Formats: sequence, structure tokens, C-alpha cells
Amino acid sequence: MKHRKWYKQLAFLTTWIVFIVFMTGCTNPIVLDPKGPIGDQQRDLIWFTIAICIAVLIPVLGLTAFIIWRYRDKADNKAPYHPDWEHSTKLETIWWGIPILIIIVLGTVTVKYTYDLVPAKPIASEKKAITIQATALDWKWLFTYPDQGIATVNYLQIPEDVPIRFELTADAPMNSFWIPQLGGQLYAMSGMSSTLYLQADEIGEYLSSGANFSGEHFGKMTFNTKATSQADFDAWVNKVKLDSPVLTIDGYKKLSQKSVEDPLLYSAFPNKLYEKIVTKYSAHYNHELSYKEPNSKPSHDHKMNKEDHENMDQQLEDMPAHHGHH
Repeated sequence: MKHRKWYKQLAFLTTWIVFIVFMTGCTNPIVLDPKGPIGDQQRDLIWFTIAICIAVLIPVLGLTAFIIWRYRDKADNKAPYHPDWEHSTKLETIWWGIPILIIIVLGTVTVKYTYDLVPAKPIASEKKAITIQATALDWKWLFTYPDQGIATVNYLQIPEDVPIRFELTADAPMNSFWIPQLGGQLYAMSGMSSTLYLQADEIGEYLSSGANFSGEHFGKMTFNTKATSQADFDAWVNKVKLDSPVLTIDGYKKLSQKSVEDPLLYSAFPNKLYEKIVTKYSAHYNHELSYKEPNSKPSHDHKMNKEDHENMDQQLEDMPAHHGHH
């Protein structure tokens, strides 16, 4: 009898050791270490969800184990047996009331966070947001800074404590833009321009990636997001404008082909490049774009045909490079 008890304790201890060993792989849960207001709210939502799950699972699993043990088939089992029992108002209230309360709490919290975490909802700040246009290409990310007039590939630099208004699209298979410590991912799709507000509250470097399978080298669609002071950001922009080459139309066409690239910097890029990429696949002009063609009206009837694209390509090639207003 003593040996059986000892074996049970050993099995229980071994289970916990194995569990702890496997959990050591989660030594850097960066999602739970946010560095921005959006990430903070999402971290709180994750912990709340975990707490609710624990509050539900532990009593249920505990009672299940207790009932199995208490009412097990055993000759000397003295557990009460009531074959004529059919109703208990107290128990009915408990097992119906608790789930209803849980659903009310979950629904209330879900509605609150759903509205608070709308990706296109601007972040409240005294500082003006910076717009960065992110384009998912085959196994690389192209970032254009329309206000600064620069572009980068697989590298992102932003000032701290400044809201960043990301505009997302794709000139390749759909992908997902994700900077885990700043906030959740949002899809980048061809013919669409999605908006995502994020902000970094601390200076630092943050792992970033595409979070969607998009072919052979999708795992290499990672990039570094570097948050710096405003002064360092301005200095970096000036350095890029002075020292880096210009991204031309031909350069973009080459860049958009399937390849894996190291970080690249460009001092300028073709004017309206992002808008051209979006409308290349879109059935509607200026769909969700921050930039609108002068005197243009959103139309559900206008579809870009081959001639439209050829005209736009020619217009882009005739336009000077975009140098921004920095």
C-alpha cells in the first residue's frame, strides 16, 4: 500500500518536471511584454482571457476528479447514494447561474475591447501621427515614408511616443504585418489599403515579421523595427536622404520579383508609388487611400483595364521621385 502511494507521488512529481521543462521554451513571451499602448491593451485582454479560462477550468476539472474518486466502484465506498433524487433548486441555480454570469462578463469585455482596438482607430496623442506605407512583396517588406520622402526594405525606424499610421497593402500574395510588442497583426492584401495605428513608448529594437504563409521563403520576411528619439529619427532621415540611392520604377519592378533581400535604404521613391500598387489590383479608384486624386470621386463602376495601367506606368515614369516634405 505504501509503495502504491509512493508511486503516485513520483508520477505526479515527474509530470510537473516534464511540464516545467517544456515550458522553459517560452522564456521570451514578447507578446506579454508590450512596449506601446495598443500592445498594453492586448496584453491585458490576454491575461483577462487566461484568468477567465482558469476560473472555469480549475473548478470543473477539480470537481470531475473529485467525483470520479468519491463515487468510484469500491466495496467499502461510503459515498451517499440517492437513486430517487431528481431536482435541486440550489444546484440548478449554480450550474445555470455561473455560466450566464461568465457569458455576461465575457460579452461586456469583448464589446469594450472590440471598439477600443479597432486597427484604424487613431491613438490619442498630442503629437501628430507619422504615416508609413508598408507593402508586402514576395518575401520582403517595402516601407515608404510619404512625409519624409524616403523608403526602406526590411527595416523600419520610428520615433518613440509618436503614433504611427501604417497603410498596408500587398503586391504579392496576401501577408500579415506584425510587430508583436507594439500590437497585433493585420493583413496586407492586394487591391486593398488597410490602416493600422501603432506606437512605441520606449526606445528599443523590436522583432517584426510577416505572419502569414506566402511561399518558400516566407520565414525570411522578418525585419527590425527600431524606435529612437525624435532627434535620432530626424538625423537618420537626413542621413538616408544624403547617402542612399533613389528607388526608381525599374528598381521597384526588380524589387517586386521573388527574392530575399537584406535591409535597403532609399533617399526617394516614385511619386504615388503606393497608390499605384493599390489600384493595380483594385476594382475601385483610391480605395481606402489617404491620398485622393484631385477632383476624383470614389466610384464603384471604374475598373482599371490594361490601358489604364499602361497610362499610369507612363505617368509614374514621367514623374519626379518623391522626396517628401521633411
